[in-house]
Amino acid sequence: MFFDALIITSLFLIFGISHSILASHKFKLALTKKLGNKIAFYRMSYNVSSILVFLFIYKVSPKPNYIIYDLSFPFDIIIVIFQIASGIILLWTSKFINMREFLGLTQIKRFYDGTYSNGDLDEKLELRIEGPFKYSRHPIYLFSSLFLILRPTMDFFYLIFLINMLLYFYIGSYFEEKKLVTIFGDRYRQYQKDVPKIFPKIKLWNNK
Repeated sequence: MFFDALIITSLFLIFGISHSILASHKFKLALTKKLGNKIAFYRMSYNVSSILVFLFIYKVSPKPNYIIYDLSFPFDIIIVIFQIASGIILLWTSKFINMREFLGLTQIKRFYDGTYSNGDLDEKLELRIEGPFKYSRHPIYLFSSLFLILRPTMDFFYLIFLINMLLYFYIGSYFEEKKLVTIFGDRYRQYQKDVPKIFPKIKLWNNK
């Protein structure tokens, strides 16, 4: 199983590195110089290709038939309830993101409307400190992690996959924040000082 874990991790590492490079601000700037306003199609292409590569990695990864744990009743029901709750909160969190921009739909619309200038990158980012973003700089990563972790059955493949996903979220957040500092400057630096990166601060008592 060690070699299976190594293969799964290696495949995921290839995906993670390529995904991060293609999403980097520097790469997009260089690509914009070559493509001009056709960069409007990049976000959609990036999303679709990422899904296809991810599905390919899942398909070719070894999946040893080894169950680490399988919760019995009622613990399986309890953990599924928490998983559903984290999924609902994740959906709520997505309301504070421009999903059409994230998916690449508005970029293509701007291209055909003639409102996409050559200076634009593949998406227009907004610094919205609202809802869950007032308590965590990366609530999408937080609740995605909880949704993946809260699982009534855990097999070997899923455990290795989960570990890689959690590492990807954490490492990816570092490079994502470098890009956001480049774009928003002091506004984002202040946001970093005021709001925790992943886990919200929990005040058990008021300081007097």
